[in-house]
Amino acid sequence: MTMARPKTPRLQAPKPTLERPPAIRGLLAPERFMKVLGIVLFAAAAILPFVTATPYIISILTSAFIYIVLAMGLNVVVGYAGLLDLGYIAFMAVGAYTSGILTTQFGLSMLETIPFVVIACILAGVIIGGPTLRLRSDYLAIVTLGFGEIIRITANNLQITGGPSGIHGIPTWSFFGWSFSDGLDILGIHFNAKVLFYYFVLFVGIGVAVVAVSRLGRGKLGRAWKSVRDDEDVSEAMGINGYATKLLAYIIGAVWGGFAGTLMAGHLSAIAPNSFEFLYSALVLMAVVLGGMGSTPGVIIGALFVSLAPEFLREFSEWRFLLFGVLLVVAMIFRPRGIWPANAVLPFLKKRQIPEVPPTESVGVVGVVENASDTTGSPASDPATAPNDEEGRR
Repeated sequence: MTMARPKTPRLQAPKPTLERPPAIRGLLAPERFMKVLGIVLFAAAAILPFVTATPYIISILTSAFIYIVLAMGLNVVVGYAGLLDLGYIAFMAVGAYTSGILTTQFGLSMLETIPFVVIACILAGVIIGGPTLRLRSDYLAIVTLGFGEIIRITANNLQITGGPSGIHGIPTWSFFGWSFSDGLDILGIHFNAKVLFYYFVLFVGIGVAVVAVSRLGRGKLGRAWKSVRDDEDVSEAMGINGYATKLLAYIIGAVWGGFAGTLMAGHLSAIAPNSFEFLYSALVLMAVVLGGMGSTPGVIIGALFVSLAPEFLREFSEWRFLLFGVLLVVAMIFRPRGIWPANAVLPFLKKRQIPEVPPTESVGVVGVVENASDTTGSPASDPATAPNDEEGRR
């Protein structure tokens, strides 16, 4: 006959002394408001071709959307992981030249080149990031700057890339025999090739890039990136592999840059080494820093500002780049952390109220005298020794 074991009481965690404030609900909750605002702006961009569909407007907006995709990829590298990359435009060149060569010389469609572009960008990210990501700050920036120049000079001297003339006649996107150049008629409305490509970049490029990068930033991997960015030594002490985390961020950013290069090649139908100079790397980095590093709305605003401001200032002819520089300086003076920092909350939105911590009662300790003068142990506190001290001073 077996004896029943006495039940041991289960340990229970103590109840918190402070109640958790309730979650903010309603339209003025920060997260919900930003989602609604994003949907409204996305719908406005989708309706815009029905308002005005001039080739100039559609062309500059398509280029601006591609810049957003490019800036979102650099935001992973610079904004989340804290890696200063001055040659990011090289990954855009890898994607553009890979798709351009495969479509013009091997007869593949733009859709069929996507797997090759991804593989080429991953290899480029591993080749440049593998041996150099152990460097930090300025040293890493110099190496990435050299990588960007190496890609441009190599494309300028190879025959398969067309040399200084580049690659011309890159076809637009096609899907199973149907191409954007064929146009599309829906409910009696004709959509030409430029408008169709505009919607393609808007829905596939912007939609996928913004949603994916935002989800990555909020997930476990995004928190690891931010930990490495804030303090790499502490993050490694907490069990995060800093090198592997940075390399993964670099590879993801490279794939984003290559995809943006594929979109740009299909948009312009021609690419050349002059399109991938250091100036464009600086502009993309400027979009991330100016908008707000690590901030999805900020990066979108920065990319739109950098890509559209020179076009809006075209009326000033040769003075437009001077005015563009003045606007950048003014923006950085008044918004040093970016136009829309990562932790920015609009003032009219609701904020979670943090309860005040109740005052704690003092607890006496056995053997400790409450009088502070006695606990110091100074001889002057003893009246019996006071005369001796006074004689000693004399």
